[in-house]
Amino acid sequence: MTMPTVPFSDLSKHSKRVAETVERVHRVHIKRRDGEDLFISTARHDREREETAEVAARMVSALLSSEEGTQVVLHALPRVFPWVRHLSGDERQQFIQDLLDATHDAIDLDVHATLHRVIVEWRATARILASPALTAQLTRPLPDEDHGEVLAP
Repeated sequence: MTMPTVPFSDLSKHSKRVAETVERVHRVHIKRRDGEDLFISTARHDREREETAEVAARMVSALLSSEEGTQVVLHALPRVFPWVRHLSGDERQQFIQDLLDATHDAIDLDVHATLHRVIVEWRATARILASPALTAQLTRPLPDEDHGEVLAP
């Protein structure tokens, strides 16, 4: 079932109808013209989404706690993130560690932005590594410039 989208103005003009829609489909996308879009969901649906995310995060964390599980995750990684093929073996290991740390943040601290940031940053790294010209440009030595005396803090 696709999630319905309603204009923000419907919340005040037709709030009962919007509430009935939320109860029927569990989640509604609220489109705003002059602000970030919103989602309204039932409390039950939101709790179930949180539980799903927590179970998935704990499953990944448990897998990564053993060498065999890490190998399974390494094998599955290209299916989840096709761009990891541009990362070296060491970079893939670091990506997995960063994913694990971010997963713990999501579980333990209810902070989900870290996971998003880890994925965005590693995808950007892979994008750079996928372009030999860009990689060469960004990894070339910096020119020897005299910036004067550097004072220790």
